[in-house]
Amino acid sequence: MASKSNRQRRLERQRTERRMAKRAEHARRKRRIQAGIGGAVALILVALGTTWLLGGFESKPSETVALPSCTWTPKQVQPSVQPSAGVEDTGLPPSDAPHAGVETITMQTNLGDIKAVIDLTQAPCAAASMKYLGGRGFYDGTRCHNLDTAKLTLTCGSKSADGNSSQGYQFPTEGLPRQPVGTAAPATPSASPSPGASATPSYYGKGSIVMANTDTNATGSQFFIVYGDGSDLPAEFTQVGTITTGLDLVQQIAAGGAVDANGAPAVAGNPVKDLTITKLSVEDQLSLNPAGSASPETSASPETSASPEAATSASPSS
Repeated sequence: MASKSNRQRRLERQRTERRMAKRAEHARRKRRIQAGIGGAVALILVALGTTWLLGGFESKPSETVALPSCTWTPKQVQPSVQPSAGVEDTGLPPSDAPHAGVETITMQTNLGDIKAVIDLTQAPCAAASMKYLGGRGFYDGTRCHNLDTAKLTLTCGSKSADGNSSQGYQFPTEGLPRQPVGTAAPATPSASPSPGASATPSYYGKGSIVMANTDTNATGSQFFIVYGDGSDLPAEFTQVGTITTGLDLVQQIAAGGAVDANGAPAVAGNPVKDLTITKLSVEDQLSLNPAGSASPETSASPETSASPEAATSASPSS
């Protein structure tokens, strides 16, 4: 019996020793984990303290992001320029014009309304200028003064109705170089290109509203309305918009023909019929789709790119 009792005591002592060893190992692991956490916290506190000492938590002024801007150059009247040049002191439009989205031009005329869409990614400054001048009433009562039946254009936007007036600033052209949208029509219906001659490209489709200029940095208030496909207007101008309604009104003026200073029929000159802009406005229409806004009545490309106000057969003053 004594031998059996001693063996039980040994077994009980071994079990007790194993339990104590496990408890000791668990305590060691717990201490190691706590030490690791404490060390990590200490390192974080040191890092935060260093950052604070170096001014890392001081508030910094937000950086100013430079947005695209428009450059308006005030015009200076030269002594040699006659008063009939009519440069009007209009002030300057805002320089921070929107460069994305779509706007709508509405021209109220004596024959009815003409509407067009503007893609601001293509002609933001031309759109801003037209909007600014329209808001000031610059275009009110202006008569479209030149019809060019060869280039298929009607020129509008001159205060003096003779092409010799403009606003008091100018700005660079936009959207160059331009890509052709078709082939220019022959000068006369019976004309045909000579053998081997290359076709003349056409850069502005029917319904295009194109800003006039005197050079690449001198776009003004006047604009061409392209009323037919195949215009050979040079690729030197800003296309500010595409007509969606009312192009037929311009075509009525074109059908009436033009006369020269003596009243004789002419290829380019004073329109026989009058188209007078009573009010022009430009409004935000950001929900429109510039790629699909053009009316079926026009075959103009929805692209509204830009270009300078250059000399044509009736080059307007910028």
